[in-house]
Amino acid sequence: MQLQYKSKPHEDVSDSIGLLISILVRYPEVGTINYDPIKQNLKFTFILSSVLENNELDNFKKTMIESIEIYNYLEERSPSIVVVDHNICDTFTMFEVTRDVETLAQHEISMVIELVRQNFSQTLITEKNDHLLEEDLLMQEELIEHMLENIKISYPEKNLIAFREEGRVLVFNK
Repeated sequence: MQLQYKSKPHEDVSDSIGLLISILVRYPEVGTINYDPIKQNLKFTFILSSVLENNELDNFKKTMIESIEIYNYLEERSPSIVVVDHNICDTFTMFEVTRDVETLAQHEISMVIELVRQNFSQTLITEKNDHLLEEDLLMQEELIEHMLENIKISYPEKNLIAFREEGRVLVFNK
């Protein structure tokens, strides 16, 4: 199935909102996602139900950064922003992966999600996504790729944050 879509000036915001929604629908492992129009980046936040030791945090950060760098090297891209950070809040650890929109691709997003899933499957707070069929997941991936490409050329100006609450995806202009 080939999607064809023409972006109009007023659709740049809807593409950015749609991108955040599609990422949260497709990847229930993502706790929140932020779009910063000034820095032209996306920040993915993953929430773990435990506090990790410093060596675990450092090892994961190193693995994530190296994986992103290798992926982009193979794709012949030079990312301008690759930041992996964390915050500890009471009994939770929040991992944040920040990437520039210009060089980000849907396959890289999938790789980042899979790395988080493989490393923290026992403590990763995720929402069940059992109702989506395989073709729905593939359609979401195509939508993500399409909207990501549109954002690269339209530069939406809204600073957005999206997250889940009680089974719903909410998007706000910050």
